[in-house]
Amino acid sequence: MDKATEQRLTARIAELEAHNQQLQEDKQHYQWLAESTTDLISRHARDGTFLYASNAARELLGYEPQELIGVSAYQLFHPADLSDLLNKSPRVYYHAGFYQQTYRFRAKSGHYVWFETTSRTRRDPATGELIDILCVSRDVGRRIQVEAHRERLAQVVESTSDYVLFVAEDGSIFSANEAARRRFSLPRAGQPTPLSKVYSDASLSLLDEVVFPAVARYGSWSGELEMHRLDELIPVLSVVQAHRGPGAEPGHHSLLNHDIRLRKHAEEQARRHQEQIAHANRRATLGELTSNIAHELNQPLGAIANYANGALLTLQANPELPAQALAHPLTQIDHQVQRLAERLRHIRRFIRTGGTQSRRVPLAGVIEAARQLCEWRYQQAGLDIQVHGSGGDVVVMADPVALEQVFVNLLLNALEASRQHPGAQRVQLSVEAAARHALSVHVDDQGPGVPDEQQAEVFTAFHSTRSEGLGLGLAISRSLMEAMGGSLSVSHSPLFSGARFSARLRCA
Repeated sequence: MDKATEQRLTARIAELEAHNQQLQEDKQHYQWLAESTTDLISRHARDGTFLYASNAARELLGYEPQELIGVSAYQLFHPADLSDLLNKSPRVYYHAGFYQQTYRFRAKSGHYVWFETTSRTRRDPATGELIDILCVSRDVGRRIQVEAHRERLAQVVESTSDYVLFVAEDGSIFSANEAARRRFSLPRAGQPTPLSKVYSDASLSLLDEVVFPAVARYGSWSGELEMHRLDELIPVLSVVQAHRGPGAEPGHHSLLNHDIRLRKHAEEQARRHQEQIAHANRRATLGELTSNIAHELNQPLGAIANYANGALLTLQANPELPAQALAHPLTQIDHQVQRLAERLRHIRRFIRTGGTQSRRVPLAGVIEAARQLCEWRYQQAGLDIQVHGSGGDVVVMADPVALEQVFVNLLLNALEASRQHPGAQRVQLSVEAAARHALSVHVDDQGPGVPDEQQAEVFTAFHSTRSEGLGLGLAISRSLMEAMGGSLSVSHSPLFSGARFSARLRCA
């Protein structure tokens, strides 16, 4: 061998050794990658027998890698999942020699681990015969649990009787549950539908101007909206949430709408029932005030009779008297008739049937009307009604008849309580500023008072300290005050030995 050939061989050998060294380094590198990854990398024979398993087998399955060599992977499959693989179930994804399957694989302890495995077959290029199978497997148990949880939630959403809508950024409904689809004749997912198909015009404005901006800022909103189907309006309690988090589309919302027609109907029935009870209470109160009403009516009637008799006597004594001479008695008669008519109108308003409607009401006029209704009863009992700070020009938000009913109830209760206490002389009604845009009307009596342990009971229906009482007056009074946006409470009187009832009202 000449020197030149020897040099070429030496160079070639060096080149091959360097190449082998590089291959060895690459092998060690890939071996390190395979042994370092948290995924289980494995190689299998055509019958599924393990030919190689990475170190991840120890963490994922509890096996040492060498324990798996020679073991058929199919023996460790959950039977149901093995059937999917062997029968090429649609749940097994296949494309151009790649397989992907999610299945349960038995660990050394006997429990099953959810695996997701991607497999690639290697075949002889000449014959096409299967040589081996390379697999990469990872534990997807947590993902399966999350997906199962989402699936359960999806089933709940689909089966609930509430109307669930999913809305895109442009305000169109892109999906709805079965209840919403049936109620509003909505198409299935994939066919956008405008919100105007299910919400009233007023609710659409509220959604655009208030709800969606609030959700964008705070993440959620809840309140009452109104949906519609043909000509039927459906009141709903709605919860609107923004879609946030990984994978969420910006501007997408979920709207959960609970039909509250039954609740609204029950509230309306309760309101009517409350009005009927309040009306009955006013009629009963007028029964208690019969003598007072008779006294009020007798005064103008007596004055009318006196002026009429005087005019008749004057005419009898002087038939030629000009008509102008009778102007004064006739004017007084007209004045008394107007006074009588006003008292009758007041009584008629007091016993009318109707809902509680708050509006701007001068407080002093209501207090005076209640005082006049109760005055004769107080005179008969030898007690005075003292009014301190009647409100002057203060205007409150209330229903005048309902508020008068409350004051009359409180004054009559104070009268009965004070009559039980020897030496009682008066009941005081006073007005006091309570807070910004609010005031309290106090009624203080000289009765025995209300013990602390009984103060919560006095507003309970049918609770009465009088044998002839029905126990409805205070319960109705509190309900009326709450309906007007106020409140009614009881405490110990700071003025006398008795009780103080305080009606809190909003100023207009």
